[in-house]
Amino acid sequence: MLETYYRNYYQRWLIEPMLRLISKWLSATRVTVMAGLAGLMVMPLLWFHLRGYATFCLLLSGYLDTVDGSLARMQQMTSPQGAALDILTDRFVEIMVMLGLWGVDPVHRSLLCMIMLASILMCVTSFLVVGIFTQNQTAKSFHYSPGLIERAEAFIFFLLLIWLPKQFVIIAITFSVLVLFTAVSRMYQFFKSQQTRSC
Repeated sequence: MLETYYRNYYQRWLIEPMLRLISKWLSATRVTVMAGLAGLMVMPLLWFHLRGYATFCLLLSGYLDTVDGSLARMQQMTSPQGAALDILTDRFVEIMVMLGLWGVDPVHRSLLCMIMLASILMCVTSFLVVGIFTQNQTAKSFHYSPGLIERAEAFIFFLLLIWLPKQFVIIAITFSVLVLFTAVSRMYQFFKSQQTRSC
């Protein structure tokens, strides 16, 4: 949701200057891999209670994830392989975050982390299903269907879960409910649009 309203400003001030710096010596694939490696570090850093470093790696991973697609388009190197790697890396980072949050307190957080992962799985599945069956009219490699909880909102929740451990239960439940709502509403809009086309 935030991306829908603020992406142009974010692109202009934080992405395009970086593209000019790295476009000659980095490929989009390498940036995607770097995003994955930064996300990987979140898990052990949280396990060792290094929340500041974990936050830095999480934000770096998210930032690089927004750079790689723009870099690929700038270099005219967009490809199905790149899009697939990007999606896979996003899920990998989310898994690392969940494992990191779980590892802080496995006894009390196991069920909630499983519920959050399940909600993410449902939401991503709805996103991909709609993307497969909807004609692409965006700058991305496939149809992008916006929702209430997207990557920016998810990262905000991840940061809250890292920094507000005493409110972990309520934040985790709120996140899961909103992510599931995003999946259900996306599928509802998809079915509604398909019925309209068939009429």
